[in-house]
Amino acid sequence: MDDTSLVIECVKGDSRAQRMLFERFSKKMLGVCMRYAKSIEQAEDVLQDGFIKVFSKLNDFKHDGSLEGWIRRIMVNTSLDQIRKENKLLGNTSLDNVDYKLQNNAFVLENLAAKDLMKMVQSMPVGYKVVFNMFAIEGYSHKEISEHLGISENTSKSQYSRARAYLRERLEK
Repeated sequence: MDDTSLVIECVKGDSRAQRMLFERFSKKMLGVCMRYAKSIEQAEDVLQDGFIKVFSKLNDFKHDGSLEGWIRRIMVNTSLDQIRKENKLLGNTSLDNVDYKLQNNAFVLENLAAKDLMKMVQSMPVGYKVVFNMFAIEGYSHKEISEHLGISENTSKSQYSRARAYLRERLEK
């Protein structure tokens, strides 16, 4: 079943179609949630909350873009909501307590497995991780990040720069 037919059947309340939609996208979306979560359990909770939002807003899907992209945006926003709930967003993360260094050498990831990089991203302070994921992985601009998180563009750029330095430092070890 194609995405358009799947959405139509889900909106009608067809439980088989809803299961199919969940199974089609849940693995990819769990990966999205993992980039923001502290643990697999937290990512699974966010995934569940995200799919509740997907099913409740499915009749708002306009079929203009991809269904996967629309669901991904809901998962990112749900992940950000979870971080806000924990009251540990950027403003609560002390930037002075995290050591970082900026260097001019190339940021080379050629021999690094994606799994290893994911572990490094998971170990970042929350503020770094959120901005890094939104900018480098999800493709948000610093302006969009600042609007979503209620921070300045310069703070977003600074957090991203520090996140890169944080990763660079760990790669050198």
